[in-house]
Amino acid sequence: METLRKTPFDIDEYMRRVESFHGHAAPGVIIGGLMVRMAQIRIPEGVLFNAVCETLSCLPDAVQLLTPCTVGNGWLRVIDLGRFALSLYDKHHGNGFRVFIDPKNLDNWPEIKAWFLRLKPKTGQDHCRILSQIKAAGENLCGVHAVQVRPQLLERPEKGRIVICPSCGEPYPMKDGGICLACQGRSPYVIREYPERVV
Repeated sequence: METLRKTPFDIDEYMRRVESFHGHAAPGVIIGGLMVRMAQIRIPEGVLFNAVCETLSCLPDAVQLLTPCTVGNGWLRVIDLGRFALSLYDKHHGNGFRVFIDPKNLDNWPEIKAWFLRLKPKTGQDHCRILSQIKAAGENLCGVHAVQVRPQLLERPEKGRIVICPSCGEPYPMKDGGICLACQGRSPYVIREYPERVV
């Protein structure tokens, strides 16, 4: 971690990574990278950490690009509170740091403010100026404070036994009930019966 503290954050290199991963240099993912960095440098060296994002928009991509925390390995949880904030915390003890865009700081950066607070339609926003202001503002856009996560976030959910659904014939976690969640009506698909397999 000491190496991380001494290494300057190369925002241009990060922006290239964002374009490759996210599809374009989205302002939310760029700011998210600054936010992740602010939390990371405060975590003591050698501490294994998890992450929480308080929005589905952009921040989970920043966390997954810059830390080992991903949705897939369970070290990143997205709890959609609609707030543009993230936390990194000690996975065993729950103490960590929460970083958020501080609205008090937005007045100094009018293009970022218009984008973030949706004061202009997307077609009226100047993407280049937004990115330029993000680079100039850096960590000055954000606030940070220490947090303690709830004990439930420190527990790894047990997957339990896997069984075959008597309705559709596919494996599912037995804890979900007598049939899988899809057959209970929670499938994202319109058709109930699946057509022949695509070869």
